[in-house]
Amino acid sequence: MRGAAWSTTLAALPLPVFAAASPAAAPDARTAFPLIAHGIPAAILIDADADSAVRHVATNFAADLERVSGTAARRIDGAAGAVEGPMVIIGVLGHSAVIDRLVAAGKIAPTDLRGEWEAFRQIVVDDPMPGVPRALVIIGSDRRGAVFGTYDVSERIGVSPWHWFADVPVRRQRDVLIPAGSRRDQPKVRYRGFFINDEDPCLSGWAKKAFGGVNAAMYAHVFELLLRMKGNYLWPAMWGKAFADDDPASMVLADAMGVVMGNSHHEPMLRAQAEWHRHADQGVTGGAWDYDKNRANLRAFWRGGIERMMAKGGGQRYDSLVTVGMRGDGDEAMAEGTATGLLERIVADQRTIIADVTGKPASATPQVWALYKEVQDYYDHGMKVPDDVTLLFSDDNWGQIRRLPDPAAPPRAGGYGIYYHFDYVGGPRNYKWINTNQIEKTWQQMDLAYRRGAAQIWIVNVGDIKPMEYPLGFFLAQAWNPDAMTPAAVADYPRAWATATFGPEQARAIGEIVTRYSQYVARRKPELIDQDSFPIGGVTAKGLDGGEFGTMVADWDALEARTLAVRAA
Repeated sequence: MRGAAWSTTLAALPLPVFAAASPAAAPDARTAFPLIAHGIPAAILIDADADSAVRHVATNFAADLERVSGTAARRIDGAAGAVEGPMVIIGVLGHSAVIDRLVAAGKIAPTDLRGEWEAFRQIVVDDPMPGVPRALVIIGSDRRGAVFGTYDVSERIGVSPWHWFADVPVRRQRDVLIPAGSRRDQPKVRYRGFFINDEDPCLSGWAKKAFGGVNAAMYAHVFELLLRMKGNYLWPAMWGKAFADDDPASMVLADAMGVVMGNSHHEPMLRAQAEWHRHADQGVTGGAWDYDKNRANLRAFWRGGIERMMAKGGGQRYDSLVTVGMRGDGDEAMAEGTATGLLERIVADQRTIIADVTGKPASATPQVWALYKEVQDYYDHGMKVPDDVTLLFSDDNWGQIRRLPDPAAPPRAGGYGIYYHFDYVGGPRNYKWINTNQIEKTWQQMDLAYRRGAAQIWIVNVGDIKPMEYPLGFFLAQAWNPDAMTPAAVADYPRAWATATFGPEQARAIGEIVTRYSQYVARRKPELIDQDSFPIGGVTAKGLDGGEFGTMVADWDALEARTLAVRAA
């Protein structure tokens, strides 16, 4: 079933390929699936006992079909019954009675999905059940596979992942045909996500005004955005905030939608730093953030984080990736002279807590140790790390990855990952609130990391989310399939992004403007510019030579003129 009619070459690019097909390239209506016919969308069928993540994506997919067609899509939970006509069937292989019946009847044979991580297959099937002449069957190897396979269709019919966060419009269409055949895809980086950080006052102020705070109502949109971009992993906002404590419904919703939650590089054991100070009056938290002086309180504090992870019941945990290790209070370095042995003992004690609370070996719970700033120095000097813990290397906060896996080293069960920055608050200077990142540089660094074996976790600090739509979309597209993000694909990405965001008419011009803007703004971060940054030339017969400063002003003036021309067109 590989290599059938559906194109896989555009999987990493935000293109509505079904919607944009020219008449000459339109699918054969005799064999294609009519997702929308004469303004009427196909019905959507899921199992009555479908996983919560499948339920969420089915609801959102129905809304997407209405956005495109203008007509509400019918969703059916359970047997199709008397429903007739085209149907979209969404389910998880081995966990969906509907899907398993189609397999047993020989209608589909998705054997290449079994046991895979977040894989999906989309298949056009004739006569899947009585009264249904043709169906689009979206099968996930697991629940997130089903989610990604469904949102993949949404994006390809013209619903941008940013339709809510960036108000990207959806073009109405009376007819959408999906070509016959089958299409399979799955990620090549296991955990892919972003870190909301330095979020005051922008995101926090907006969330308070719109939702009453950084709560589950706000995170519902963040989770949806992440999943639509085929990401699965989130470090939540942490400036004075505590994800699971501020609104316990946030953690429940993340798990229900299929999002893997963690905490930042300096917040171990699923505990926000704010919680340590917030509940000091309860006696089990607070005090010195010092393992030598306050070990009992720290252990109790960390145990509470793992107990909360296991509060789902039935011996099940909320889907989480546990940060281990320790930095100084407030994301600062540990005390000078901290011994490597102390950090090793801290992690050993944390893993003992994990095993004790979960009732399983610590290795059964995914863990990550972030080698950020001075923590990497401990590793470089021989710090021992359990083999099943993912080592998360970091950039230097400015886009240069400091260390990569050694190709000569034996493979690790936990693998390697990368923590990258599009936004930063810290020494020597901050940079935030506007996008100053070049996707070409991001691609070069992350491609190098992938070629060297860092494929377990990719996570990027995006600050407030909102200014980083462009580089974040690129980062997660590359994370899904680094092999597909070739130099040619990188070069075409600005045009493809502009097409999906603004439409095809001015896409090439907009893509070129965004590329040039990214080049100019990355010359030096605005926060690092002063009166001496760019020299002015000397006096000439014609007057003062503008020098480097004058050249840059001219570049920006020309870019502004081009932008205004596109806007006026």
